[in-house]
Amino acid sequence: MRTKLFSPLTIRDLTIKNRIMMAPMCQYSAVNGLANHWHLVHLGQRAIGGVGLIIVEATGIVPEGRITNNCLALFNQEQCEALKSITSFIKSQNSVPAIQLAHSGRKGQCDGEHYAPSAVAFSDQYQTPRALETKEIYKLVENFAHSARLALRAGFEVIEAHMAHGYLMHEFLSPLSNKRTDEFGGPLENRMKFPLMVAMALRDVWPKNLPVFVRISASDWIEGGWDLEQSVVLCHALKKIGIDFIDVSSGGTLATAKIPFAPNYQVPFAKEIKHQVDILTGAVGLITKAQQAEDILFNHDADAILLGRELLREPHWPIKAALELGEVPPIPKQYEKAY
Repeated sequence: MRTKLFSPLTIRDLTIKNRIMMAPMCQYSAVNGLANHWHLVHLGQRAIGGVGLIIVEATGIVPEGRITNNCLALFNQEQCEALKSITSFIKSQNSVPAIQLAHSGRKGQCDGEHYAPSAVAFSDQYQTPRALETKEIYKLVENFAHSARLALRAGFEVIEAHMAHGYLMHEFLSPLSNKRTDEFGGPLENRMKFPLMVAMALRDVWPKNLPVFVRISASDWIEGGWDLEQSVVLCHALKKIGIDFIDVSSGGTLATAKIPFAPNYQVPFAKEIKHQVDILTGAVGLITKAQQAEDILFNHDADAILLGRELLREPHWPIKAALELGEVPPIPKQYEKAY
């Protein structure tokens, strides 16, 4: 019987050859938001190594939305053109190119003014952001949609909205960072409004036959903050909009959070959301072993495995995993002599 890890996953009209996905990881290697040879080789190696779907790092929808001055951005045609060779190569290896669209909010450290739902700093080491005006919030929704259109032109087949790790959309969701008293603050319904507006805009502009992912932090790991119960409510709303897949991470709202790092520490979040919402989920966080990944899928705790740091250490992790699990390894013909 074929392993779960190496079984295909079909979402809408897109079939991913296995359940191994590369999580978005910042490379801090762009100039003016432009992808370059580093990104091509970095991402291309993981495609060569057999990863089913590769998510390009958090990519700013506006200049000040980047995490640093050296992060990728996608708000103009030049940036779009720079990504085309990357998507083309990923596809040539029978892998799926995806991109995470993001805004850093109060955690941004690039040039320019920083803003957030409220004038509350992330920590003493960060500047206090300016609270967004209502008209600016609606403009940001348009910015996300514009970047999505550029992503499609660049050749991506999946977009992921970054609602995790204490960045702008997560800042709206969490009561620890959102102190607004208008339609975007206070009760859960209001705090979800901006992220849901973005999700709706992305789903509207993205082709109906292609998937839209959302990455969330399922918990702030702090009493009184964002938690699993609220995450389930959010994911129900995302499913109604037409979001196809929830990439389930956690943390990032406050630097003081005590996160119990251990293998599979975030998997229970993915499991609960998968079963309570009846939506596809991805498990992420300290997943390093082939059998560990297989067990998560076999136990129906998630539908896919997202690897981050492990793929930095092991670009060809899928080949190694296939050999360990008794599968036919996804070895490119150019590398067959090595095996």
